[in-house]
Amino acid sequence: MTKGRGGQRHRKYSPRSIDDQRSYPPRHDLSNELTALEGASYGRYKSLRGKWWTGEAELDIVKVQSDPFAPPSRLELRFATEPADLLDDWFATPARRRAVAVLLAKRFRRACRTKDLRIDAGGQEILQRSSCEVGEDGSVVFRLGAQMPGRGRRIDGRGAARLLCTALPDAADAALGVEDDEAWRWVRHADDVEALREAVAERGLVAFVADGSMLARRSGVDDRQMEGGVPFESPESLAVTVELPHTGTVRGMGIEPGVSLVVGGGFHGKSTLLRALETGVWDHVPGDGRDLVVTDRSAAKIRAEDGRAVTGVDVHAFVDHLPSGDDTRHFTTENASGSTSQAAAIVEAIEAGSKLLLIDEDTAATNLMIRDARMQELVAKDREPLTPLVDLIRSMADRHGVSTVLVMGGSGDYMDVADRVLLMDAYRPQDVTARARSLAAEPTGRVAEADAFDLPRPRVIDSDSVSAEFRGKQKIKASGTDGLRFGGSDVDVRSVEQITDASMTAGIGLALEAAMRRGWIDGKTTVAGALDRLEAALESEGVGALLDIRNADLAIPRRHEVAATLNRMRRLRVHQSGDMRA
Repeated sequence: MTKGRGGQRHRKYSPRSIDDQRSYPPRHDLSNELTALEGASYGRYKSLRGKWWTGEAELDIVKVQSDPFAPPSRLELRFATEPADLLDDWFATPARRRAVAVLLAKRFRRACRTKDLRIDAGGQEILQRSSCEVGEDGSVVFRLGAQMPGRGRRIDGRGAARLLCTALPDAADAALGVEDDEAWRWVRHADDVEALREAVAERGLVAFVADGSMLARRSGVDDRQMEGGVPFESPESLAVTVELPHTGTVRGMGIEPGVSLVVGGGFHGKSTLLRALETGVWDHVPGDGRDLVVTDRSAAKIRAEDGRAVTGVDVHAFVDHLPSGDDTRHFTTENASGSTSQAAAIVEAIEAGSKLLLIDEDTAATNLMIRDARMQELVAKDREPLTPLVDLIRSMADRHGVSTVLVMGGSGDYMDVADRVLLMDAYRPQDVTARARSLAAEPTGRVAEADAFDLPRPRVIDSDSVSAEFRGKQKIKASGTDGLRFGGSDVDVRSVEQITDASMTAGIGLALEAAMRRGWIDGKTTVAGALDRLEAALESEGVGALLDIRNADLAIPRRHEVAATLNRMRRLRVHQSGDMRA
């Protein structure tokens, strides 16, 4: 037994199904049932489907794999309030429940002594996941995969008994045996981040980076904090302080709306800061280093993406009078260039409701970012279809409230339109706005090529073009963060950089299918309207809205990742609404 909260102890259990007040069908002890299946055909495992009462928890064998090489079977293990034994304060708010659920999933994963039990514990983000949920009443459900053991295509009954009747309860017992200090650390962290997000919104900021934050990561494939990194410290001119319920007074850099330019030499931390802001739409686990880095939840990372499909997007603000004569108010291509893909990404993000764009010149299309004075002199505007972002970014902020944080090391022309300029020097930020404005006062000879950004006309999705049905069967399969198999189409999402892991990719696919099944994508509702309905359902119903479609490992995505995936579907068809957006 494992010590629980308040000195109590959790009882280990042996799953058995009984005919009690829960009206479960009478069954024999699960361990005996499994042992009796020793040597039987592997398909006999399917006889175990259903709920088993353990005395402390319900074990629901939801799905049984068809053979030893198929995807794992799916289990749900449910603890009611009393046996879960969580302190009331730990599940008092949605933020606390979400944090404690991630903590329990991570403890469950650490406690597993076999690879045959697979729980999705995620990485450095605190997301709402299907793998573990803490209810408003303190109940707990674990959802996981179980690779049912076999010898060839015969059942290993004794191995299955050890898996479900020893390894599974041991891991659950260890997970729920969380010590007070560890749980309170996560709960207090959840409170502080929630309070910080509220404070940032109340002050009208688009982002906040706390002093002492450790932004650098170990590598491109290891998102943990890099050892020996440089602690972040805000320039005095950009510093704000906030009061958090547990940490108290916290000082950090507040980024106001408008155009923020991040400059500096190579390898001095520009992209590291932008990456921290990009992931700041998610909460992070305690000790991540970005614990108190928060960004407007609607922030969208924008980049060029050669070869992607673009469907019916109004990009005329950036692309007009093409030599081909194509209508750029309803631009469609199977193979976008870097510039047209980036233009489409900006418009699509705004259509989805983003109020903050994050752009790094390293992954941007140069010809959409800037045309300097010499190039303007060489190529007349009437021969250049592209209008660079530098001439529209100011209007986007002033007229439409769409801010931008831009990493730029190669063009000083953005100093002309920036509200603030931050210089990264050996990972230490400096406010060089005054110096930048002084330099911008000296004319370069460049002429602005536009003075207004008009919001695009809203699009309506043809519902027949979006379906997970493929040859009579539903097909939704995530390939890490790279791709999604949705019906008969493969969607490339490698450039949707705010997708955190395969579970979120799966969540996106299921969210799209939910939007179809519930009629939110109906051939009449705009993209924004469909996303509004989806977002409301996910907020009120949580993972249940998607588990109704399939019991799988999933993480709840934002509307922005769903929209970005939808827009990359090559089978997508749309038409534009007749009403102009206000």
